[in-house]
Amino acid sequence: MVSPLFSHLLIPFIVAIFLGITMGGSGTGPAFSAAYGANVIRKSLIPGLFGIMVFLGAIIAGKATATTIGKDLINQELMTFPIVSIILFSVAISLLIANLFGIPQSTSQSTVLAVVAPALYFNDFNSHNKLLLEIIPAWFILPVIAFFISLFFGKYIYKPMRRRGLTISRSSNLNKKPVLDILILIMSLYVAFSIGSNNVANAAGPIASMTANELNISGDKNFLLIMILSVLMVAPSFAIGSSIFGHKILKNTGKEIVLFGKFEAIIIAFVSASLLLLASVVKGIPTSLVQLNVAAILGVGVAKLGTRNIFRKTEVRKFFLMWLIAPFIAFVLCLVLIYAADFFGYL
Repeated sequence: MVSPLFSHLLIPFIVAIFLGITMGGSGTGPAFSAAYGANVIRKSLIPGLFGIMVFLGAIIAGKATATTIGKDLINQELMTFPIVSIILFSVAISLLIANLFGIPQSTSQSTVLAVVAPALYFNDFNSHNKLLLEIIPAWFILPVIAFFISLFFGKYIYKPMRRRGLTISRSSNLNKKPVLDILILIMSLYVAFSIGSNNVANAAGPIASMTANELNISGDKNFLLIMILSVLMVAPSFAIGSSIFGHKILKNTGKEIVLFGKFEAIIIAFVSASLLLLASVVKGIPTSLVQLNVAAILGVGVAKLGTRNIFRKTEVRKFFLMWLIAPFIAFVLCLVLIYAADFFGYL
């Protein structure tokens, strides 16, 4: 006979796996759009490589972000199995909508707003200074940094190289050398690793806090152990999501914004992954790799095509619109479900 505790824990874990699948679909574009756009890797190989690197990133560098999501934004005692289930479900639905439109979406922004919803509802908003002074500013500052670094590279380094005949263009012999293929693949794996350091925490953090509450376990070491066990459950589902939703998002981010060569793709991958990994390890800030990646692509695109041409593209407008809508959906849906669960006595 199944114990009530097992039943309580099982439902949130199932929802967390579902969320992991949607995150895997959304994260595939930022990780491998550069390599795919530069025709370095076949799409059939991407889900497996993506899943492995996401898992390693979560285990090695994901503790700080998981702690932020699971303990710092909301009183840990509120992370019960009904609330955690509602939070994860709300985020998963918002990401599923974005995936169906083929738009890479910020998992972290949707998760943070979903976690904030019950905190506001119960008037128990924890560590609001971190949200207002660190997390939200980082959401705006980091993509701007990614854009300008890539724009600087494209305008002041890459263009002069082209004028002097030192270009590594799509048609040049140097661009066809295997060393660039290897380097851009390494950069893509690096991006996937950085996703693991940040995005897996969106599911593993609430699950770890909930499990510690239900089992009445305290202490940072115990929380870390539970978080690792949660990662073991969640991370593999990223590869599943990549195989289901990844192709459309890869096409949108890698092919339809701007065509770029391998040398440019290396810079795009390195800039976006480094900024995300820095945010994860140094501050434990859940932030958006998809926005960092697209900002870096746009920086290269503006350098090559001009501001007016690149921002008029339909895909770019769709990205900005969905980035606004999906976190709002997660917040409102979570708030409504929390209210309904409280009204019917499930909390």
